[in-house]
Amino acid sequence: MTEQPQATLARDESQLVSEAKGGNYSAFDELVNRYEKKIYRLGMNITGNREDAEDVLQDAFLKAFEHLPDFREDSRFYTWIVRIAVNEALMKLRKRRTNREIPMEDSEDENGEVLVREYADWKPNPEQQFAQAELERILQGAVNSLPPGFRAVFYLRDVEGLSTEETAELLDLTTGAVKARLFRARLRLREELSKTFKRG
Repeated sequence: MTEQPQATLARDESQLVSEAKGGNYSAFDELVNRYEKKIYRLGMNITGNREDAEDVLQDAFLKAFEHLPDFREDSRFYTWIVRIAVNEALMKLRKRRTNREIPMEDSEDENGEVLVREYADWKPNPEQQFAQAELERILQGAVNSLPPGFRAVFYLRDVEGLSTEETAELLDLTTGAVKARLFRARLRLREELSKTFKRG
């Protein structure tokens, strides 16, 4: 099965947006279905918290729906919803920081045992479960240790594969600032992972 050309996807998206702006709720539902997994993953990677990621997903699409009449159709809807979601995720982090420090490590129970965070339902092989969960914990912990601004740039560039220019536009930064933050984020991650694996 061949993938649809990017131009076809863009036309489909533009048509859905036009129909949604005209009051077609099912067209907006289709936009949600198309992008909700990516937006949830974005929220999860920036906030490091499932509940916050779910809030980011819901709030981003709610705001998009409320402001749909203001959306300029010469832009991509996906770029617009990503920008809204990034802002919502960073706002979550700012609110969290006013109450307490953002946890950089897994919490411990009353006996001092580390409580490993859950990430997904793995296949039933226990050894594979442990190895995958441990790797996810290490990687997520390293990403969570990045400052929020670095984390957002790293996610958009290295996980989502957006260009420097697209990332700069989404985060309202210069391309130079994006490149500098990405370099420092990668350097920090490499140092953090090196220390972790050396200890292991």
